Amino acid sequence: MPIDQMKQLLDSMETSVKMQQQARAERRAEEAERERKAFQEKLMRAAVTKTELDSMVSKVKGRQDAVQRDQLIGMMMAGF
Repeated sequence: MPIDQMKQLLDSMETSVKMQQQARAERRAEEAERERKAFQEKLMRAAVTKTELDSMVSKVKGRQDAVQRDQLIGMMMAGF
């Protein structure tokens, strides 16, 4: 095999390897981006859930405070 053909074959192989590595790197980058987006979505859902829970806690506490207030007023009216 002449040297020019061998050089051309080696160049072709090198280009093929580089393209495969680039394709793998792109796939890894795409996968990392999908994972990042999925993680951010989970964080957002957790934040929404926490906000909803905080709101529920606040409502329950407000109701408890109202019940205690009503009981105190009732006791004061009864003369205790």
